[in-house]
Amino acid sequence: MLTPKVELLLITPHAEKLIETAGRTSYLSLPKQKENSEKAFIRMLVKNQHLSVLEHASATFRISGVSRAFTHQLVRHRLCSFIQQSQRYVDERNFNYIEPDSVRNHSEAHAVFIDFMERAKEAYSTLQKLKIKKEDARYVLPNAVESQIVMTANFREWRHIIDLRGKPQSQWEIRRVAIEILKILRNHAPTVFGDFEADEEKEIIKKVQD
Repeated sequence: MLTPKVELLLITPHAEKLIETAGRTSYLSLPKQKENSEKAFIRMLVKNQHLSVLEHASATFRISGVSRAFTHQLVRHRLCSFIQQSQRYVDERNFNYIEPDSVRNHSEAHAVFIDFMERAKEAYSTLQKLKIKKEDARYVLPNAVESQIVMTANFREWRHIIDLRGKPQSQWEIRRVAIEILKILRNHAPTVFGDFEADEEKEIIKKVQD
């Protein structure tokens, strides 16, 4: 079973101190900066919804072990930058795929799903044998096909994504990825993301303070 893998590629160094420096320029309060002063300052920004200051820091992740159905949802976040595994250039004859738990745990549904995946592989391979280019053969590939994507966003947008995609009504795959991203960002920028908490048992993200 494939599970999402979230890898941090790059994050703004000293991100929280940078946010404080940028924000204090607005208030002309740079002399008030001192060791750890960024924590209270960022909490004030978040509380007052002065979130534009958070845009000065960003993070880039590689997300793999996910479906094309997942990436179709993710790229709707248009304030982010994306690079995705190409089905035009990558040979998908032996593609891996993501199977929802609801299908895997239902014997009849699981059999239907596996049969369709195998028939999709066969159709793709047959088209290639007929000299159809990968860019056209890919039209028979299902949304379940495994993909990977590199994604960059500023901290304000990451907060929006985590808040939106961590809710119970969000689709299960994107919730799992949002939880992994939150865990990483809380480690690197604990004040910026400290008002979010992952409930891994329920696979949701909750706001723990206003």
